[in-house]
Amino acid sequence: MEDKAIMQVLTKRYPKNCLLTVMDRYLAVVHNMEQVVMIPSLLRDMQPSTHGYQAQTGASDLYSYFTMLKAIRMDVEHGLLPRQEWQAKLAGGKADGAETEAGEMEEAEEERVLGHLDLEAQFHLHFASLHHILTHLTLKAEEVTRRYQEKMGQAM
Repeated sequence: MEDKAIMQVLTKRYPKNCLLTVMDRYLAVVHNMEQVVMIPSLLRDMQPSTHGYQAQTGASDLYSYFTMLKAIRMDVEHGLLPRQEWQAKLAGGKADGAETEAGEMEEAEEERVLGHLDLEAQFHLHFASLHHILTHLTLKAEEVTRRYQEKMGQAM
């Protein structure tokens, strides 16, 4: 039943492994999660299932996943912040001149190295990684929704 609701949100049809399909599915599942989870604070202290990903993502509980999944949805829907704004956000707005200079030098070196690599190989690597990450995030959004529904069923 839940898959039917998700699939109804998907209005466009792309091939199954198309990145646009994966992105649309992620957006639909996160939207569904936001509609179902009416009291996000109930997700605090609820541990995610242990599939070895907890330490990698840094999410300590389902509430952390909930907020992370929503933030990523905003990036997917509205685009990324410009690089300088993103760096300032990560640094808490405290980037000094030396850090910025070092970052720019590192970025120039990275561009020089990447210029020598096969662009098609880079594309396939990043494409496959993005596909994998979005699929994993979609599964996490489904888990948050399912676990919230289970908790609400127990509370009633």
